[in-house]
Amino acid sequence: MSSIVKIKTIEHLTHDVLKIVAEKPKELSYSPGQAVDVSINKSGWEKELRAFTFTSLPEDDHIEFNIKTYPSHNGVTNQLLTLKTGDELIIGDVFGDISYKGEGIFIAGGAGITPFLAILRNLEKSKSIGHSKLLFANKTKADIIQEEGFKKMLGNNFVNILSDEQLEGYEHGFISAEVIKKHSAPNLKYYYLCGPPPMMTAVEKHLATLGVANEFIVREAF
Repeated sequence: MSSIVKIKTIEHLTHDVLKIVAEKPKELSYSPGQAVDVSINKSGWEKELRAFTFTSLPEDDHIEFNIKTYPSHNGVTNQLLTLKTGDELIIGDVFGDISYKGEGIFIAGGAGITPFLAILRNLEKSKSIGHSKLLFANKTKADIIQEEGFKKMLGNNFVNILSDEQLEGYEHGFISAEVIKKHSAPNLKYYYLCGPPPMMTAVEKHLATLGVANEFIVREAF
């Protein structure tokens, strides 16, 4: 069942990522890490559904999304760039397989960070992040979503890997088996993956090389 909600605030988090805060539908329930079908309540766009992950927590009195936009595509995310406070979204069905199973290494690429943002915010709130780490792959520092928030949340357990930039304090290249091995620890049993399909395929191969059993890999494609 869908609900129409008004946008409370809309702002840029990075050069191409929007943070949208909207009203929360009364009947809505979801778990940290889950996504929902969203469309814009605007002529010609009502049936153009896109899946976005909640970056708010289930108990919040609003819903929040961090959405990567693709202006050159002239699609839904480009339309989102034209919206303002008071405009409306249509919120549809909730879905998503990723959920927290225990301390581990979160491996994200680009906009694939959003389910982990919700899960880690939830763990921070209950003071149960423990030794979990986040390996976050992006092209450049300017692409990193919520960098300051993750630093505050995870300290040295927040590791950035940049493919197109070499900066002090940031790893350079891609997420390799070596990088994963370097940050692994016996108490970090689970590996949580979310990112573009080529990255997911590569990371799953690395985990197989490192002998990580399938039961300890939690994945979400987008």
